[in-house]
Amino acid sequence: MAEQDYIHRPTLEEYSERFKDFFKFKREDGILEARMHTFDGPVHWSYQMHHALSELWTTVGHDLENEVLIFTATGDKWIGEVDASSFKEVEESPDNDQRFNVQIYDTLKVAENFVNDIEIPTITAINGRGIHWEMAMMSDITLCTPDFILQDDHFGMHGGHVPGDGMTLAMQKVLGIKRANYMTLTLQGIDAETCLKLGVVNEVVERDKLLPRAWELARMIMKTNRSTRRLTHHICARPWRELVEQNLRQHVYAEMYSFNLVKSAHDFASIKYSEDKLAQM
Repeated sequence: MAEQDYIHRPTLEEYSERFKDFFKFKREDGILEARMHTFDGPVHWSYQMHHALSELWTTVGHDLENEVLIFTATGDKWIGEVDASSFKEVEESPDNDQRFNVQIYDTLKVAENFVNDIEIPTITAINGRGIHWEMAMMSDITLCTPDFILQDDHFGMHGGHVPGDGMTLAMQKVLGIKRANYMTLTLQGIDAETCLKLGVVNEVVERDKLLPRAWELARMIMKTNRSTRRLTHHICARPWRELVEQNLRQHVYAEMYSFNLVKSAHDFASIKYSEDKLAQM
């Protein structure tokens, strides 16, 4: 008999309580649904949500009871609202260590932990328009509603921000360099049907059928044996792991270096998702 016990892995009941202000969970037969929320409604993007996401992926990945992940959000928007006070507190803080931990470390870990720490098949159900869909692009399967628009507005925000937090990086992967760079510099987006046509998403599904379809796919995946599921996910995630390892830190560092050089702040009023900015692809 071994001299020591294994370290305790947090259970779903334990981390449901830990993350309750940011995520709602449901698990059936090994399928875990993680749904973002703020006050039980649509997500308000904040540095606190940044941190919660980065911590969540590691926690979910360490729970061996999880066999397929469904990731989604609450209401009719993906991430469409913002807690501006959260960004103001950090961006006006004299604490350089806090700025590094929040603006760089957490920003990196949102994507790094998603692709590196989760060892099970992933399905993202994008439930509407919004920002920070890079995790959805990095999922094995991506579903979206008909009103979704793929767009990164960083370059046009308040005099311009470097689009380095993962969205443009993901666009370069799924769309190709020329299309992605054009969209980044012109601030244009593409609608859901065009995303489907170009292979950016796998299915466009009406909102009331979105989660049922995600669960249908998850149950289909669960029909295979455990080692096949997990090793196939490794193959699916490997291109994203390579991309993130080779490029994400340079993107994030460029954004935050520029951000602090010009002493700028997030101007969320400039974020627009409108049909008149759709690119012709």
